[in-house]
Amino acid sequence: MKLTRLATVITMTWGCTQALAAPQLQAAPAAAAQPAGQQQRQQPGLQGQAPSAAPDAGAPLPAPSSAAQKLYSSAKADLLQVRSLLKSGRTQSSVGSGFLVGNSNLVVTNYHVVSQFALDPETYTGEWVDTGGQRGNVELLAVDVLHDLAVVRVNRNGTGVFKVPEQLARLTQGQYLYSLGNPLDLGFAISEGSYNGVISRGFYDQLMFTGPINSGMSGGPSVTVDGDIAGVNVSKRLDGELVSFLVPARYAQDLLKRVPADKAPPRNFTSVVAEQLLQHQKAMVDQLLATPMTMKAMGPYMVPVRESEQMRCWGRSNVKANKPYTVDITNCSMESAIFVSGTLQTGAIGIRHQFMRSTGLDAVRFAQLSSASFKNEGFGSNKDAHLTGPQCTEMFVKNQTLPLRAVLCVRAYRKFAGLYDFALLTASTDEGLMNLQSRMDARGVSYDNGMRATRAFLDALARGAVK
Repeated sequence: MKLTRLATVITMTWGCTQALAAPQLQAAPAAAAQPAGQQQRQQPGLQGQAPSAAPDAGAPLPAPSSAAQKLYSSAKADLLQVRSLLKSGRTQSSVGSGFLVGNSNLVVTNYHVVSQFALDPETYTGEWVDTGGQRGNVELLAVDVLHDLAVVRVNRNGTGVFKVPEQLARLTQGQYLYSLGNPLDLGFAISEGSYNGVISRGFYDQLMFTGPINSGMSGGPSVTVDGDIAGVNVSKRLDGELVSFLVPARYAQDLLKRVPADKAPPRNFTSVVAEQLLQHQKAMVDQLLATPMTMKAMGPYMVPVRESEQMRCWGRSNVKANKPYTVDITNCSMESAIFVSGTLQTGAIGIRHQFMRSTGLDAVRFAQLSSASFKNEGFGSNKDAHLTGPQCTEMFVKNQTLPLRAVLCVRAYRKFAGLYDFALLTASTDEGLMNLQSRMDARGVSYDNGMRATRAFLDALARGAVK
């Protein structure tokens, strides 16, 4: 039985012409969010996933209040659209938004808005367009892939409307916020909503904005009624109504402090992104292994799971399917992954356990069923543009209480040195009419941390009660 993929319905808020031309809606059992843009992207999963759906282009924005009108009137000169262009022909590949900081020529936007020319400057370049139709080239200065932020430099200055001061505005739940950007590449706009607290289900904090953020608004500012920066538009939920997310302003504040003052930025940010991904994976694995994993009973077996704000577990069973065997499945997956490019997300851990028991099959037929399920697992191929083909080792092993058949597969990232995807698959071999199959996937980890995580998972599998 194939590993269940982490299904998501989170949309990031930047865009492409394909999303405008053919918007689709995608349902998924496990809810998540997608960047509010107009370029299709894949969502975090354990073995790859289908492109996420574009948001509904037909949903009208509510009429703005007088406060929104006043804010937009004073701020529109400092709003920019940030575009990624194909160098050959300078055709538009993706669009997002950004805002000029103070009186400077620095613009804050999302990393996913600039990811194409950050990682492939030979093919893509950046351009800005303001509310008056003026345009120019952008220079990428700094990225924060973990919080989905970037800073670019343009050849014009702000009027001082959008400031990121040392002392940021204090937010209270329910207060009005106003998000600005260029939704669906239709023109600059402002949407009104409310702040509803900090969301900690992702590995990094985001703010919940109960208001519309549509494709193309990624990287635009979200401000209080007084014009103070609260956050940066980043994503929305496709499975809910007016559930959107902002990157907290403090992360933009931190990134602006890291903008190089007197040295040229790198032309290609691949090594910068790799360094930040290595930083993330260390924190992720350290958190996973900081305390013993929770042990759950599945038949006579005890299986390790991790339930936290960042990782949720779900279960299902075919017990009423009128078949000569039962299957119980537990899936635990992280609520988010790190966006690297439109076709790559990484930095996530997934755990799955499948307990099968015969209720009408003899030992031979049950062995055939469980063996087919084991062989049906996928580990990727050497045709992947981002990862090498899997290098796998299969052994029969025994931990303290349980004999197991185990397969460990490792894949290296082609562009990001030092990062790997690990997949460990195990099957119990102690019973003829029941079988436990377990899998852990650790995506975007160092080799040492991949071995740490899979070894801890293998050692935790057990037969009988855990003392």
